[in-house]
Amino acid sequence: MTSELARRIAFTLGALFVYRLGTHIPLPGINTSPGRLSIFALNIFPYFSVAILLQLVSMVSSRLNALVGRGDSGRRIIARYTFGLTLLLTAFQAYGVASGLQEVPNAVSEPGALFLLSTTATLLGGTIFLIWLVEQITARGIGNGLALILFTGVAAEMPNALVSLLELGRRGILSTGHLLLLVVLPAALVGLVVFVELARRHVPLEFAARKSGTRLIPPRQSSLAIKLNSAGLIPAVAAPWLIFLPLTFLGLVFGQKSPWLTAAFDQMGFGHPGHMIVSFVGIIVLAFIYTSFVADPERAAVSLQTYGGAIPGIASGEATAEYLDRVVSRTTAIGAAYFAAIFLLPEALITWANVPYYFGGASVLIVVCTVLDVEAQVRGMSLTGRGGEYA
Repeated sequence: MTSELARRIAFTLGALFVYRLGTHIPLPGINTSPGRLSIFALNIFPYFSVAILLQLVSMVSSRLNALVGRGDSGRRIIARYTFGLTLLLTAFQAYGVASGLQEVPNAVSEPGALFLLSTTATLLGGTIFLIWLVEQITARGIGNGLALILFTGVAAEMPNALVSLLELGRRGILSTGHLLLLVVLPAALVGLVVFVELARRHVPLEFAARKSGTRLIPPRQSSLAIKLNSAGLIPAVAAPWLIFLPLTFLGLVFGQKSPWLTAAFDQMGFGHPGHMIVSFVGIIVLAFIYTSFVADPERAAVSLQTYGGAIPGIASGEATAEYLDRVVSRTTAIGAAYFAAIFLLPEALITWANVPYYFGGASVLIVVCTVLDVEAQVRGMSLTGRGGEYA
């Protein structure tokens, strides 16, 4: 292990310890008897949601798309947009939480304007601090700071979930068979996610000899690796928007108390067939849309032709784009179906099998992808020896 790697690991662990410490600092002015709400109650989720929203908007906005292609300067501008929108969203959510707390009997020591202001400011400050912490981990630590914060939150809930399951088993609510299923199923799910996230569809490539300045680059063979799940968590995060944004808009137009709208909201509730069907279709559609944006076959075909590359047996240009489009579409179909299935599995188990399944598909994906990313970065730094001496 290099000294640089050790320093980065120590910094990451220290930053995550600060994050976990903050989750135990209660909001001022809250009575602890009804429950505990920390200064990090909103967590990093407003920032995460805005970042994903801007990624989706960049698919249809030529201005944002142009910023993405401008490299570091474009990324800095997008980061400023993300931060500004996060402040607005967090302030709105923080005020909503503060207002809601005042409606809970005996939850607030001294309700009023001062409580609203202080609680909104505290929750907003907590999220701003976490954004700064995320950036510090990414720059000075190991792995992606946002992913590690999400990972830590999921990992912190695992002991409580295990204790709850054991307690249900001790009281006879869950049979031994159910307990065994709830132990084996998450392990199998983790194995499936690891397999799929590491799986690649390799398209063989051949590059002809070409000149680069005065240097002659000899012909070589390579491959284009296509992930089964190129969209990551984006479809799962954005799919609920496809459900509730139209319903919210219709509620503003026709009124929230319209009988047909109330029935629609009921059918789109957790565990209802309407919610599961629309979520499944939404995840599939969003996976295809996002993958087509990040893995554009036409752009890849042009890039191959520019650098003298070709797919064996496939003509350059349009034929290459069509071939890549077929490969990406089939690969995405497998990845999207896999992700929709693991995302909806907990909902199906809880609703239809009446099994208290706590380890959701999104949580599994966060844990696995974060561990794989950290492992790859640690291995890369160990091999390159960045930072100097080996231990």
